[in-house]
Amino acid sequence: MMDVRRAAERYPGGDPAAGIESRHAFSFGPHYDPDNLRFGAMIACNEERLAPGAGFDEHPHSHTEIVTWVVEGELTHRDSTGHETRVRAGDVQRLSSAGGVRHVERNDADTPLTFIQTWLAPLSPGGDPSYEIVHGIADSTPYAVPEAGAMLHVRRLEAGARTAVPGGAYVYAHVVRGEVRLGAEELGQGDAARITDATDVEAVGGPEGAELLVWEMAGPSRPS
Repeated sequence: MMDVRRAAERYPGGDPAAGIESRHAFSFGPHYDPDNLRFGAMIACNEERLAPGAGFDEHPHSHTEIVTWVVEGELTHRDSTGHETRVRAGDVQRLSSAGGVRHVERNDADTPLTFIQTWLAPLSPGGDPSYEIVHGIADSTPYAVPEAGAMLHVRRLEAGARTAVPGGAYVYAHVVRGEVRLGAEELGQGDAARITDATDVEAVGGPEGAELLVWEMAGPSRPS
């Protein structure tokens, strides 16, 4: 079963006056929808746009696996465990907040920043926080988040190129840029598909090609 969610359906958020524009795929902050709390292990998929000099001041997280994908620009990350890094397009950053961590996310560059951040519920709460960054991840290299029973696949498709979508109990596909035909559905930039019990699903790049993030998740339970 495939449930397509369009970019225009996302909940708006952030603080535009402070240079922060957010779009949330799931219930977030004041936008509460009891029927849209999670999909498999995924509890948030946020598109964030930060103007130069804008950012999120130090704030806490716990019991969440936070994976960040930069679309354009450069993200400055600092956390309470001592990590300070700059994340660029093509890098995968993961912050395992575990029992608790605080971090800062800013655009310290002089160009706009756009990134996609996914939050995953861990299989077991608690533990010590950890941090990892993989620079320039390749299409053929899936990124595992075993703490959440999840795997991220990056697909960069030329026009008309085809790729198989991983099978799984829960698969979440997000179009970063371009257009994709996913099964019988046409998806544009910012659109996403939630696929339950995915089998034999194929993605085809649109006329200008596409970049696609695909999450493969075991998931702790099925949504009702």
